[in-house]
Amino acid sequence: MGIISDIHDNLPMLEKAIALLNSENVEIVLCAGDYIAPFVTSHFEKLNARMVGVFGNNDAERQILRDRFRDMGFDVDGVFKSVKIGSLNVALLHGHDRELLESLIKFSSFDLIVHGHTHKAGVVEEEKLVINPGEVCGYLSGKPTIAIFDTEARKARILNII
Repeated sequence: MGIISDIHDNLPMLEKAIALLNSENVEIVLCAGDYIAPFVTSHFEKLNARMVGVFGNNDAERQILRDRFRDMGFDVDGVFKSVKIGSLNVALLHGHDRELLESLIKFSSFDLIVHGHTHKAGVVEEEKLVINPGEVCGYLSGKPTIAIFDTEARKARILNII
């Protein structure tokens, strides 16, 4: 499984992220939002996996984003999704609602919580396994990243895009 977040209209980094996801042969990509503008959607046409995503706090024109992704066969909608991947129950959200994120970590029955927003890549096992893939855009950290999660081994890797 591939995990991405915080694209922020950086098309060159998005194209590199998609190429990296394709080279990892992922079957599904979870996106934790902040695509930003609808013109980014056409760049996802090269993705060789299905995608499930949510919106972030900076996403504009959500209806257009939703419709364009739907036309491509992707499920991008709302601010929270519960996704079943194999035997894993996954919570997917952007993470800007800190209270919701912390509640999911402390009190939910999800096996894995995926979020973005902070632009800081990390894998944490506290009460739950929590993965933040960092930022595709690389604007805040200077390090554009994605995450790859092996659903059978339940191990995550953070990969640099460049």
